[in-house]
Amino acid sequence: MKVQNLLKGSETSPLGSKRTLIHDSPYFKILLFSFAKGQGLPIHSHEIEGQVSIQVLKGEGRFLGSDKELPAKEGDLLICDIAEPHGVMAETEMVIIVTIAPPI
Repeated sequence: MKVQNLLKGSETSPLGSKRTLIHDSPYFKILLFSFAKGQGLPIHSHEIEGQVSIQVLKGEGRFLGSDKELPAKEGDLLICDIAEPHGVMAETEMVIIVTIAPPI
């Protein structure tokens, strides 16, 4: 077992987003992203079977899809097939945790 504080060291930078690998195993991958206002992950998809979750730990923004956008605020969780187009855009400083299963 291990315990890690996800918000410690999650400072944003106006020069670009910050990405931290939290966990990587044959079963799933966990990534932590920190964004300044206006930064984010562009809409993308992966041609594999599996699912992805994006949870907002801090801040506000938008979950992005190919045909719609949804508000994203602290505590919100997006779950979708990894082949479905997905992304996120920060409207304030934002910290998200992304889980990918199986890992890519």
